[in-house]
Amino acid sequence: MPVPLLDVNAQNHPLAPKLREAFERVLASGQFIMGPDVLAFEQECAAMLDVKHAISCSSGTDALVMALMALGLGPGDEVILPTFTFFATAGSVARIGATPVFVDVCPICFNIDAEKADAKITPRTKAIMPVHLFGQSADMDAIETLAQKHQLWIIEDCAQAIGARYKGKACGTIGHYGAYSFFPSKNLGGFGDGGLLVTNDDTLAEKARMMRNHGMQPKYFHSVVGGNFRMDTLQAALLRVKLEEYDQYTVGRQRNAAYYTEKLSALPGVVVSDPAHCQCAERQREWLAENQAKLVLPIPYAHNDHIWNQYTIRVIGEGRRDALKQHLQDRGIGCEVYYPLTMDQQACFAHLPETSRNNCEIAHRLATEVLSIPIYAELTKEQLDEVIDVLGTWLSVCSQP
Repeated sequence: MPVPLLDVNAQNHPLAPKLREAFERVLASGQFIMGPDVLAFEQECAAMLDVKHAISCSSGTDALVMALMALGLGPGDEVILPTFTFFATAGSVARIGATPVFVDVCPICFNIDAEKADAKITPRTKAIMPVHLFGQSADMDAIETLAQKHQLWIIEDCAQAIGARYKGKACGTIGHYGAYSFFPSKNLGGFGDGGLLVTNDDTLAEKARMMRNHGMQPKYFHSVVGGNFRMDTLQAALLRVKLEEYDQYTVGRQRNAAYYTEKLSALPGVVVSDPAHCQCAERQREWLAENQAKLVLPIPYAHNDHIWNQYTIRVIGEGRRDALKQHLQDRGIGCEVYYPLTMDQQACFAHLPETSRNNCEIAHRLATEVLSIPIYAELTKEQLDEVIDVLGTWLSVCSQP
């Protein structure tokens, strides 16, 4: 039975009548830029996230760029970020002329290692950009402590984490800015590109709104140079329909993750990530060897509400990840490597100083091990069992002498 990595139609098609109604409403209004649905969507997002200001925009990447521009960052400034992330995190920093400084990550939650980040801060460092990768929060207590110590701005990259929480607080609302993406593959997936920037600071909100609309305030008066980062009214109207269903999407992904963990952890050679070995690379290698681990399953920390944008396993052993990927694909099981190269390994950043790119051992290893399998809420039990059976078959083959 084929199982796609993601099936957006399974989520969108049941909403077709409401989506068409939203389209007709916008069509009839003739207000296609900054129409009433934009403000309504922002208010509904702010209420869901319990944040004072929610500012819609054209993409998750543009949300990051808006934040960096609003904070006045540019050439000569450095921004700390994890090396194991999607390109937009680093690309947004480079686009405004600042220097990305890459930091290693935790092998359990895949997020930035705050202790290693501290070692890379210089007098030029102006901000830190934690990423809540795959739907689980980074260690925001440690990030806040670090930011206060060095007087840094915090921009949370929540592209994969809308609705995720850290000790009860919504990811994105803890730092100075939080940026989200509504790319179609995200948990709250739109019908094209779209993004959101949030803050509890009135001044930062006003600056971001100016940046969104060419730096204009009031109309046709420009004290700064901004960009055209507006969200289309139609996109906002369609996302409002899906926002009503979002809690159920999260419940479905959490249910599927729990089912995977329960069934897969019973298979020989499969272990669940152990937080006791979170940041000690050498001890973790010993632990994996002691347990003869072939697959390592992800785990949510007890203080986090994980929303499972991805269910990412680690495949232990040189070449085994790619072999498993091929095994799954040959049997019609969707899977993807997020991400095969770390940011410090990207050709476009090869010119950066060695100090911006060194000491990323764990991330480099993860890039050779990680593999994400289907997790979307609409998966049936039969589809989940198919994925589990195919993984079990591969493990059996691996166990043969």
